Amino acid sequence: MTHEDPVLLHTEGRVRHITLNRPRALNALNHAMVACVAEALADAELDDSITAVLITGAGERGLCAGGDIRSIYEDARAGGTTSMDFWRDEYRLNALIARFPKPYVAIMDGIVMGGGVGVSAHGDIRVVTERSRIAMPETGIGFVPDVGGTYLLAAAPGELGTHLALTADAVGAGDALLCGIADHFVPSQRLAGLAAELAGCDTSAGVENTVRRYAAPAPDGELAAHREWIDSCYRADSVEEIVGRLDSIGVPAAKQAAETILTKSPTALKVTLSALRRARGLGSLEAVLDQEYRTSCTAFTRPDLVEGVRAQIVDKDRDPRWSPATLAEVTEADVALFFTPLGDRELGLAATA
Repeated sequence: MTHEDPVLLHTEGRVRHITLNRPRALNALNHAMVACVAEALADAELDDSITAVLITGAGERGLCAGGDIRSIYEDARAGGTTSMDFWRDEYRLNALIARFPKPYVAIMDGIVMGGGVGVSAHGDIRVVTERSRIAMPETGIGFVPDVGGTYLLAAAPGELGTHLALTADAVGAGDALLCGIADHFVPSQRLAGLAAELAGCDTSAGVENTVRRYAAPAPDGELAAHREWIDSCYRADSVEEIVGRLDSIGVPAAKQAAETILTKSPTALKVTLSALRRARGLGSLEAVLDQEYRTSCTAFTRPDLVEGVRAQIVDKDRDPRWSPATLAEVTEADVALFFTPLGDRELGLAATA
């Protein structure tokens, strides 16, 4: 292993360190990285000398900005299937992290988006800092929240998860704690000391207690002050009704949310709302990941994903031409297509959980 490898592995004391190492790409995940992390976890589980795993991101900008969107864009344009293979293994990794039997400590410092949420927020000790910016931005590129994102957002208090999923807004440490996608706030200047002390922990309880000692009260978030209109507006049964309520409730922040939502892919918005509602009734993370694999594979074949990535990442004109272009044009049949079972291509995690 060299410093150029996309994932760096080393052991300090009783802790196995996993460092996502593509800082120029903000540590965006590719298939090889997913395989490496999964193998590292399998090895750490069997190694009695390892008490905990610690995952971090190289560089100063963040843990991980998500999957390698540009490669997915090129694959979709070419009519390929490698992205579906990537998602299959990525979602299996998300489930593995959630069920990992030793403390899995995720340092969610800086930018943590999409796939970055998947390799952190399913862990049992999730640390945010004053630099954390966490988001599931998929509706802005014609995609649907995945990597267990709909599981996490569906479990957030009230309708906070619906708000974050539809607007694709990023949140800081305080709101991440409120939404249940993080556990502890640790100021960034304490992270090095935390890692050093974790190396000497012999038990799971010792790991948890050490993190708690380094933790501090989080800065105030923004969402708590908006809970009344968020819960009122987003409990509606359709995206059109949600937007209507946001626009008419008389709160400037709600009106801004409505305007933001209307810039996203109409199809992605309707599928996302349905996915969140369905996730609440599915129960397990594995069942939700199975559902997300269906929505991801279908989105991969639809025009909005390529167009959204083109507008946001490739050409950067920020002017996507969605198809269909309006919410009214997206039918119930269009949405139902995303949840159609895939036959022998099903992910099948719930059946083996």
